[in-house]
Amino acid sequence: MALPLLAAPAGVTAVRAVPDTAPEGAPSVWRPGATAQPVADIGRPFPALGATSMVLPRTVPRPAIVPRAQWRADETKRDPRAHYAEGVRAVFIHHTDTPNGYDCANVPRTLRNLYTGQIRDRSWGDLGYNFLVDKCGTIYEGRAGGADRPVVGSHTLGFNQGTAGIAAIGTFGTGASVPAAMEHAIAALAAWKLGLSGIDAAGKVRLTSTNGKSRYAKGTSAEFDAISGHRDGFATNCPGDALLARLPAIRKLAAGLQGRPPRTPSGAPLTTSPGNGHRDSR
Repeated sequence: MALPLLAAPAGVTAVRAVPDTAPEGAPSVWRPGATAQPVADIGRPFPALGATSMVLPRTVPRPAIVPRAQWRADETKRDPRAHYAEGVRAVFIHHTDTPNGYDCANVPRTLRNLYTGQIRDRSWGDLGYNFLVDKCGTIYEGRAGGADRPVVGSHTLGFNQGTAGIAAIGTFGTGASVPAAMEHAIAALAAWKLGLSGIDAAGKVRLTSTNGKSRYAKGTSAEFDAISGHRDGFATNCPGDALLARLPAIRKLAAGLQGRPPRTPSGAPLTTSPGNGHRDSR
């Protein structure tokens, strides 16, 4: 059963903020009592009158997401501020590097342990990942701030702004098996999240590095798959060779959920020639 969308806390609104010590200088932050911007417009830019194109959401059903309250996140531990980007243009896939032999009923305990570790040991102020997915296909809300909003996480150094981090719970190095239920949940989540900004889940996007410790110098623009692996932006083995090898299939499934046309091996959309029903890959 799908859970209701998370609402903003009473008296809390979205505003522009000056640069601060948030992850990589997040461009916006909720502050009580500030002048509000329309939440529905964030991440969904519309052109001025007379423009010839516009970015529209790609309607995809919101998958069921277990909220933080249900896995009993201790909200007194985290940074009370939530930082926001203009929208989500890409997702980075991670693994948690934790054992695979877990019982899905015990995942909330694993989340609480990750939460404590990332606040205490890494000083991230909250869970770094925006979402986590277990081997049974259950999706959990990670970082606080609203699952439907472009919350800036701490998951891919240099590319946290304008992206979402999705972590597969487990370790997916060479020889590991990636459960089908997990793959489908990741694809459904990515399709929905990218669709809010009209991003093709099987397409390419350009992102600009905000930190020279990433794979790219600060200020460098680079092209990424809209669904990329952590190692594409940072020098790491994450999300593991096995999960990385499944990303093409996840992209294809996510794009299909968005209603996108199939693509050729080069990434170009397949088209249908009028009158014959055959696909034309020219």
